[in-house]
Amino acid sequence: MITSSFPKMALSVDEFCAACSIGRSTFYENVKTGRIRVLKAGKRTLIASTEAQRWLDSLAAD
Repeated sequence: MITSSFPKMALSVDEFCAACSIGRSTFYENVKTGRIRVLKAGKRTLIASTEAQRWLDSLAAD
């Protein structure tokens, strides 16, 4: 297996949910309300790592 020294720039929905300890339903609820912004690469839904941090920081502000 080849490992990279580059930080991950985008997360899949499952990776985001696991990293933030939320379920897919909560994730999609937050996408629908605009609290989480997603990127599309073909059919794939990705979340920028900076967006993940921004969302977590916004929770502290609530």
